[in-house]
Amino acid sequence: MTRPVTLFTGQWADLPLETMCEKAASFGYDGLELACWGDHFEVARACAEADYAAGRRALLEKHGLEVHAISNHLVGQAVCDRIDERHQAILPPHVWGDGDPEGVRQRAAAEMIATARAAKALGVGIVNGFTGSSIWHLLYSFPPVAPETIARGYDDFAARWIPILDEFHKLGVKFALEVHPTEIAFDTVSAEHALEAVSFHPAFGFNFDPSHFGYQGVDYVAFLYRFRDRIFHVHIKDVEWSDTPKDSGVFGGHLPFGDRRRFWDFRSPGRGSIDFEPIIRALNEIGYSGPLSVEWEDPGMDREHGAAEACDFVRSLDFPPSARRFDAAFEKR
Repeated sequence: MTRPVTLFTGQWADLPLETMCEKAASFGYDGLELACWGDHFEVARACAEADYAAGRRALLEKHGLEVHAISNHLVGQAVCDRIDERHQAILPPHVWGDGDPEGVRQRAAAEMIATARAAKALGVGIVNGFTGSSIWHLLYSFPPVAPETIARGYDDFAARWIPILDEFHKLGVKFALEVHPTEIAFDTVSAEHALEAVSFHPAFGFNFDPSHFGYQGVDYVAFLYRFRDRIFHVHIKDVEWSDTPKDSGVFGGHLPFGDRRRFWDFRSPGRGSIDFEPIIRALNEIGYSGPLSVEWEDPGMDREHGAAEACDFVRSLDFPPSARRFDAAFEKR
């Protein structure tokens, strides 16, 4: 059996969930990965209203769609971040509050615990998201950054996230960090540090998204083998990077997505530089049977056209592992 193909709704939060369901079904998807913003899945209502989560699931089922995970990247980002005015634009008003940085972080942590309860109410066991980072701004080491300063960043991450993860574990829900620039883990080495920081907490793992590794020069297939027991969810997202020098490099030159001077930019799945076949083979080998969730981003393409072709691309890409060796017929009986 091949894996379900789902569509992450984060980039579609301007549309009501009913409209999103209609579109996803018409594109051919098996289900949706619900974002916890817009009206797609409201954490507070799922926790306070007995029939809210059941109503969301019923709406999906009405359109023949499943749900395997929810995602709360925006709130998770605020748990460890150095809070500034940018966060007000992405956070619910009750999390932003008066904007006092430590208060925002504390309320974001409480909201992530509530997200685990909301996931349980919906009947899903995975929450995808971000963690934020108190040390991302120290990425390039000049003035020189002492190792102790970086260590304090991981200590801060552990202090803030272990209590959240403990609550996830009690509820039987796992948190899948999307390893991504601006997070406490953004490549293989930092992912190892993050796991160590939380003492390999059973509720902590990864939402694998190859696009964020490719343009950094990180081996995204090796990541799957390295963390084979911690791959809780998979995003199918593509990115293109240049084979020749450009006007801006990996850090983007403060240029918006879609600017032709960029060294890299997101692409509809199958139209970028990610080699997906070895990813599928690795997922087969490590025994991942969860959804392949399309996170669609391409600044140069209509999103409905792109989401529809992405669904077809992922279906053509995925294949089940072999149940027998291809040369077994030649063995002596």
